[in-house]
Amino acid sequence: MIKNIQIAGVHTKLTAAEELYIDKKIAGLDRFIPKKSREATKVEVKLKQAKTAGKDKFTCEAIFHLPHGSITVAEKAESMLAAIDVVENKLKIQLKKYKDKHGGPRLHRRVIKKFLRSGRAG
Repeated sequence: MIKNIQIAGVHTKLTAAEELYIDKKIAGLDRFIPKKSREATKVEVKLKQAKTAGKDKFTCEAIFHLPHGSITVAEKAESMLAAIDVVENKLKIQLKKYKDKHGGPRLHRRVIKKFLRSGRAG
């Protein structure tokens, strides 16, 4: 679990249930981060509410500060929980790419072995 998460609401007040939901969704993404980088990872989550044309729009922005760079994802949706879910899915994809690039050589050996076993090479 990612321990260093900062959650902030801009133009909106977050309930304890919403903060718990964000914590559960974002903190569970630690399995997509290399083990050596997990302790140094810091996460900022900003939730904004904007009223446009009589409708509420919620924006969720998550910034992962990792040892070899940072990953930023922002998404707008009709509800706060939907925005959080979309951001979580986008973060999974970005963190998988990060782990492939910055993971250790053992990870690469496993991936190559699996690839060769499936018969896709050559």
